[in-house]
Amino acid sequence: MGLDEAGRGCVLGALFVGAFVTEADDATLTAAGATDSKALTAARRSSALERLRPHGTWSLVEIPATAIDAGNLNKLEEEAIVRLIRDARPDEVMIDALGHPRALPGILERLRVALAEHDLHPALRMEPKADLNWPVVGAASIHAKLRRDAALEAWAAEAGDLGSGYPSDPTTRAWLTAWSASGRPWPAFVRTRWGTLEKIAQQALFG
Repeated sequence: MGLDEAGRGCVLGALFVGAFVTEADDATLTAAGATDSKALTAARRSSALERLRPHGTWSLVEIPATAIDAGNLNKLEEEAIVRLIRDARPDEVMIDALGHPRALPGILERLRVALAEHDLHPALRMEPKADLNWPVVGAASIHAKLRRDAALEAWAAEAGDLGSGYPSDPTTRAWLTAWSASGRPWPAFVRTRWGTLEKIAQQALFG
């Protein structure tokens, strides 16, 4: 199983934690297009998804913005990973790093303890850039990214051009500023606890 997420650093929308389970070797997955989803255009991601489909199965946990606002993002993501592993019961799991390399041993230990409660003891490995270096993780990243992009398009159809949903995106910041100025309640897909919103509110007050 490969595991990766899409949307962790966004101010808009859910966090999508994706998994891909396969018995195919790395060469087969690479030939089908598995790699870091960020290195691919939307069209190439869609094409890779179709080519990968015969070689494994995907699963996904969507953590909505409301849950992220109410909880702890790291804990929520670890719980999602445990759920995906519990449901698929793979022998080996590769995970794209959730945080700083120094934090990885602690994260892996928490995952092992949580999985042991379900009598699961897969080989776990977590490292930075696993989506680029391990095709099974790249396949998971492609699915998660496509699902997040589809959700963002659906939200934009209701609320206007949202950009990428990341705080650094000028289009996203412009949408947040305009919505904040309107005085309307934030839509449910906005992560209201993100510091970006506080900064925008301060700019509105003090210029």
